[in-house]
Amino acid sequence: MENPAKNCKVWAVAGGKGGTGKSFITSSAGTCLALKGSKTILLDADLGGANLHSFFGLNRPRYSLSDFFDKKIPLQDIIVHSGIANLGLITGSIGSLDSEGINFAQKQKLFRHIRALDAEHILIDLGGGTHINTLDTFLLADKMIVVTVPEVTALENMYHFIKSVYFRKMKFIFKTYNLSATIQDTWKNRASCNVRNLKELIAHLRESSDHIREIFDREMSGFVVHIVLNQVRTTKDILVGENLKSVCMNFLGLPVAYSGYCRQDEAVHDNINSKEPFLIFNRTSPVVKEIKTLTENIIAGTHLSMRKDLANGSLPEIL
Repeated sequence: MENPAKNCKVWAVAGGKGGTGKSFITSSAGTCLALKGSKTILLDADLGGANLHSFFGLNRPRYSLSDFFDKKIPLQDIIVHSGIANLGLITGSIGSLDSEGINFAQKQKLFRHIRALDAEHILIDLGGGTHINTLDTFLLADKMIVVTVPEVTALENMYHFIKSVYFRKMKFIFKTYNLSATIQDTWKNRASCNVRNLKELIAHLRESSDHIREIFDREMSGFVVHIVLNQVRTTKDILVGENLKSVCMNFLGLPVAYSGYCRQDEAVHDNINSKEPFLIFNRTSPVVKEIKTLTENIIAGTHLSMRKDLANGSLPEIL
């Protein structure tokens, strides 16, 4: 699926449940990239409830992903202009078709066409849940981003999503290198191996063989999930991102980057209802700066320096 001749970065924006603001983050980060001069395409892959076009005040475009799947129209030909320079949109409003209705061949065709798009950045807005097609599309990306809100149920769903992504990635590795029998035997005998969770399973396998260790090191190089917190209201909410990093490392052994947050702001609510691009019509909102910060962190692979901010008292008191 890689095309070394094209310098294109694919971002996938997902989460464990709906209502966390994935489409807002996707549309805003895409707008931010486009305003910086990067040729960007947004692809709405929330097939059961596509609404990304609404964030740009667009009616349902004439063509959508249903035309790509059913009428064989090339993906490049169903791009519509968002109204913002350098920013195109592929809508996912495809009626009754949802992510579970796409078969393996359709999925692989979609992935090939995504990689062939003429753009510097492609941002994919995924639906909620952990269906295999959603996980595979997430794993396609160069930048994997999970959006959540600082509420217990949303955080639990986010952790479950990241765990599912990680396990799906492991299954790819095991199958590619014919290690499926090894993993099954180890898990079957996990009590004698002192293995209680996925982190300990991977650690045990790494220690069992230099060959397996080399495979994991190679395949997992650069595998990082970026976390974005949305609708934060207090400094305590902001710090939830640091706790998520610790949980993922302690229980999964998986590095995550806390890339940024967006505060709860009535201006965001008003813009969504008025169907206007947020970064264009609300440049004075503090959320604009926060969008720019998280976008730059995702590009650079960096994360918020929370300890430094705590030490100098620079974290904002939102309320």
